[in-house]
Amino acid sequence: MATTLPLTKQKCVPCEGNVKPLTPTQFAHYLPMIPEWIVVEDKKIERDFTFKNFVKAIDFINQVAKIAEEEGHHPDISLHNWNKVKFSLMTHAIKGLFLNDFILASKIDALYTQQPS
Repeated sequence: MATTLPLTKQKCVPCEGNVKPLTPTQFAHYLPMIPEWIVVEDKKIERDFTFKNFVKAIDFINQVAKIAEEEGHHPDISLHNWNKVKFSLMTHAIKGLFLNDFILASKIDALYTQQPS
């Protein structure tokens, strides 16, 4: 399951529902790599991001959308309080967590750290 490549260097692979979701023991391995994300009901991971203004929040959503499209794995996105964005990741085909969720979370985190303040 584990590879030596950082999550940001891995590529999401199609998941058509022919595998089981990761167990808490299995996904615990990846949590230190995305420390700001929280696990919800052992089925999905979520993180809130705060921006200086509405335009920066929308710009970030658009940047994440591009990455998600390249990866073929799409988060649920919620814009709230005009400057906060919540991303939720879950592999819907298996109704739980899969490596793709952690790969995309790490790429979202990396993108966030590159944002101008």
